[in-house]
Amino acid sequence: MFTAKVTTVGNSLGIVLPREILARLRVDKGDLLFLVESPLGFEMTPYEPAFAAQMQHAEQVMRSERNVLRLLVDTPPEQAPATGARPSPERSTK
Repeated sequence: MFTAKVTTVGNSLGIVLPREILARLRVDKGDLLFLVESPLGFEMTPYEPAFAAQMQHAEQVMRSERNVLRLLVDTPPEQAPATGARPSPERSTK
């Protein structure tokens, strides 16, 4: 278990974290930490919870649709299915 000391920083209060905690969190001066409320209190994380959830969902989709992604990588652009986007107009070179 680690402790953190609440101290005065200017007109505000701040928390001093031990170096070992900073190393484990992989954060340095100026980095953001997110405090997430949980049933046990607050959890401190360097990762934005909403972004982490989006990435977890993206990884699940990439695993479940692996074959589709592989086909997209292996398909030359001229053979790729139309996406509904209009081709860019060609400029004349007079």
